[in-house]
Amino acid sequence: MSPTAPAPSPLPSPGVRYASYGVLLVLGALVGAAGSLVQAAWFSGGLLLALLATAGLFYGGLRATGTQVGVAAAAAGWLVAVILLSLGRPEGDGAFGGGAGELIFLFGGMALAVMCATLPRLPRPAP
Repeated sequence: MSPTAPAPSPLPSPGVRYASYGVLLVLGALVGAAGSLVQAAWFSGGLLLALLATAGLFYGGLRATGTQVGVAAAAAGWLVAVILLSLGRPEGDGAFGGGAGELIFLFGGMALAVMCATLPRLPRPAP
């Protein structure tokens, strides 16, 4: 006897999906802003903490929505926050000082977004 696979649960309504993409966009901006500040404050430990939070957000977006759009929404919010903080102000103030840590955070976060977006999607668990 072979056990039959349970039927996947139905996808949520489009309104719920779009709302979750919006929440992931805002969370991405918050994680990007917090990571920008933390990685600059505590260089090696803060950088690792910021990249771990970024990876957790992107993977959580994939698992929560079940689509790569969840990763893309979180990554878009993250990237906008990081880019806006790296531009600085006309007075010369900026969150990034221009060192190696900032580049590792920027390129590492983008690499994490690509890695999470290309992970295979797992089937939805049965209710």
